[in-house]
Amino acid sequence: MMALNRHRLKHLVKTGRRGARTTQGLLQQTEELLSVILIGNNVINTVLPVLTASIALRYFGNDGVVLSIATALIAALIIVFCEIGPKVVGATYPERIALPASLAIKPLMRITQPFVWAVNVLVRALLRLIGIDTRKAAAEQRMSTEELRTLVLEAGNYMPTKHRSILLNLFDLENISVNDVMIPRARIEALDLSAPLESILQQLETCYHNKLPVYEGDIDRIVGVLHVRKTLSALRHHEDLGIDTLRELLTDPYFIPSDTPAFRQLQYFQENHQRIGLVVNEYGEVEGLLTTEDIIEELIGEFTTSIPGLASGRSGWSDQAECLVGGGSSLRDLNRRLGLHFPLTGPKTLNGLILEVLREIPEASICLEIDGCRMEIVQIANQAIKTVRLFKPKQGTPGAAGHPA
Repeated sequence: MMALNRHRLKHLVKTGRRGARTTQGLLQQTEELLSVILIGNNVINTVLPVLTASIALRYFGNDGVVLSIATALIAALIIVFCEIGPKVVGATYPERIALPASLAIKPLMRITQPFVWAVNVLVRALLRLIGIDTRKAAAEQRMSTEELRTLVLEAGNYMPTKHRSILLNLFDLENISVNDVMIPRARIEALDLSAPLESILQQLETCYHNKLPVYEGDIDRIVGVLHVRKTLSALRHHEDLGIDTLRELLTDPYFIPSDTPAFRQLQYFQENHQRIGLVVNEYGEVEGLLTTEDIIEELIGEFTTSIPGLASGRSGWSDQAECLVGGGSSLRDLNRRLGLHFPLTGPKTLNGLILEVLREIPEASICLEIDGCRMEIVQIANQAIKTVRLFKPKQGTPGAAGHPA
């Protein structure tokens, strides 16, 4: 009864398996169940030697040798056939034995209920004297997130790899913030209303997104979000489309604090019927942009169309065990796609990690190694590392501290 898988038992109850509901009901009364089983077990184990001794005395008299042999024989039989044998079989096939046995145990519990109640009252009183509260301990036995994670990891033979990966990513989503999944500020495609109208219209016709953040002069001065398709439709019907018309088409921006947990933000998106938000820090400065797709991709992997110029490294390692990636690439994305082990507790991008290791902006292309991955800085522009060539670590290479190679 104790070796039964409780989750499988719930499934058997739903499928209507005979004896499953009775077994589930018994396991919800653990103290009473154990009392009935142990009382019955001990009564039989006590009565058998007494009966054996009585029979030996009746037929062989008060012979010490006969009594010793009879006692040793019955003890061996009890140990093998009443204790070890049945318990090993029960632990090996708990479902086959527990379900039919529950149909016999339930009537016994009803018959012995007054006696079991008296015994349990006495036992609880004795346990409380030594500081053990069984009811409180049972209420505290809840499965933690890490225990659930271990359960999913151990279900490898029973769960498809993709399903297991999604569940594990869901647990991780509780521990990451929007900072970990957002599009960084430098990669935001936004519209500047202070730019010439011709430049704005050209950007609208060639942009890769359906919604664009709109600012005026500085990206920290966000004035709204523009629906590109609606704007292009208005452009077809109104030849005199100007800045004022664009302002009328703007919707209110949605701002997200930078320390918001990613899973909670996904719920906020759903509750507020939003799909795009701007991540801001404590000073109100824009740090990045977040969409529902960015969070969902953390669960199920990449599924949106890649944008030219931003998809470096998404094809994986080349035949030469190399990969060319952008300096603004997310460390989480590189770890997931390339099987690397970059730290995630500090900088969020490869550029930030390299600068943290070097403690300066390199003036020329150099090679270095971080956590077992060798890399070469290929391009530097505007005080930032633009392109990096990664070299695939050899199998079994231990993570090493970052140092120039």
